[in-house]
Amino acid sequence: AARIIQNMDPTADPCKDFYQYACGGWLSHHVIPETSSRYSIFDILRDELEIVLKGVLETSDQGDREAFQKAKILYKSCMNESLIEQRGSLPLLEALTMVGDWPVASADWNKTREPDWSMEEKLSLMNSRFNKRVLIDMFVWNDDRDSSRHIIYIDQPSLGMPSRDYYFNGGNYQRVREAYLQFMITIAKMIREDKNLSRDDSFVQEEMAKVMELETEIAN
Repeated sequence: AARIIQNMDPTADPCKDFYQYACGGWLSHHVIPETSSRYSIFDILRDELEIVLKGVLETSDQGDREAFQKAKILYKSCMNESLIEQRGSLPLLEALTMVGDWPVASADWNKTREPDWSMEEKLSLMNSRFNKRVLIDMFVWNDDRDSSRHIIYIDQPSLGMPSRDYYFNGGNYQRVREAYLQFMITIAKMIREDKNLSRDDSFVQEEMAKVMELETEIAN
C-alpha cells in the first residue's frame, strides 16, 4: 500500500488528469534507464528477481535435485567467458555437422552430404535437440476441446526476423532487412574461414540472397 501511495500524485485532480494522479509519483521518482525502452514496477521486480536467482545459481550444487544441478551447470557454462572465447566457433561447427552441414560453408555439399540428407530427420532433430522449429512448429499442449488431455499441435513457426513486416516494409524495416542479410553473409564467411575453405565472396553473397528469398516467400 505504501508503494502504491508513493507512486501516486495526490496533488493532482483525478477528474482533470487521472494519469498524473495515479502515476505522477512514479514519474517523478524514476527515470527510464538508457539501456531500456520502458521502465515499470515489473521491470524492477524482474531486476530484483535476477539478483536473487544469481545468488541461488552461484551456490554449491551438492545435494541438489537434478533439475537444480542442470540450471547451475547451464549458468556456469554461460558465465565462463574465457572458455567460450577459447572454444570459438567449435560448438557451432559441431552443431552444423550434426544437422548435415551448411551448403554455403561446405566444399561440394551437393555431392558429399546431400545424398544422405533427410529433411524430415533434420527437422525433428532441430526440434528435439536444439528446440529450434524450422518450416513447421510442432508441440504438445492442452487440448482446447478437452483440457484433461494433451494433444500434438502443428503450426507455423516464427520467422528469422520478428514479423513479416520486416520482409516487405520500407524505412527502418528495410535497414534491418539489409543488416540481417549482411549478418548472414558475415557468419557464412567466418565459418568458411574456420573450416579452412577458400574465400568466395560472390558465392556466399548468392547463397545468402537465396536464403533471404526463401524466408521472404515463407513470410508471404
